[in-house]
Parts: sequence; C-alpha cells; structure tokens
Amino acid sequence: VQLVESGGGLVQPGGSLRLSCAASGDIFSINFMGWYRQAPGKERELVAQFTRDGGAVSDSVKGRFTISRDYDRNTQYLQMNSLKAEDTAIYYCYLDWVGRRYWGQGTQVTVFS
Repeated sequence: VQLVESGGGLVQPGGSLRLSCAASGDIFSINFMGWYRQAPGKERELVAQFTRDGGAVSDSVKGRFTISRDYDRNTQYLQMNSLKAEDTAIYYCYLDWVGRRYWGQGTQVTVFS
C-alpha cells in the first residue's frame, strides 16, 4: 500500500488549499483514513478522519476544513479554507488496512502574510 500526497504550498491568511492523498495497492472497502498535521516544535495533531460513522474534523479546524473521499479513485481530500498562520504545518494522510496504519510522505502547508 502506498499513499501519495499532493496539494500543499504557500498561501496567505484567508486563502484556500486542497490536499489530495491517493492510495494504491490491493486495498478495498477502506473505512479508516484521515489527516494529521505537525507544526514545528509541536506534537502531531489529528485534523480530520473517516470512520464507520463518516467524516469528521477536529474542533480547531471545524467550519474551515472539510474531509472528503473518492471511493473509485481510492483518494481522500482535505479542503482547507480560511487558512490561518497557525495552520502552518506538515500534513500527513493515513489509512488503516488489515491491522496496519500506512502514511503519506507529508506535504508542507505554509500560511504567511
């Protein structure tokens, strides 16, 4: 299983970015997947996830970030709107498959004014 992320970059406060995470390999019916982020000097933080109950985002990004997925393409997305300086971090996608967690390579998101 491989996860390939894309979509990070530089953006001004209030701007938007959409991160993508494409999964490849012999996988199907994935229920558990999502996004973490890690800012310099801080612990990794769960941002958004899919579980059997559907998609959800953390309180710190609620109303600004949305998680979605394309089942046919085995791809998940993180739409980030109204970005703030504190959203600056490396964003990692993951998925859980057959008792193991797989990670993307990480993509840098920098919000600057």
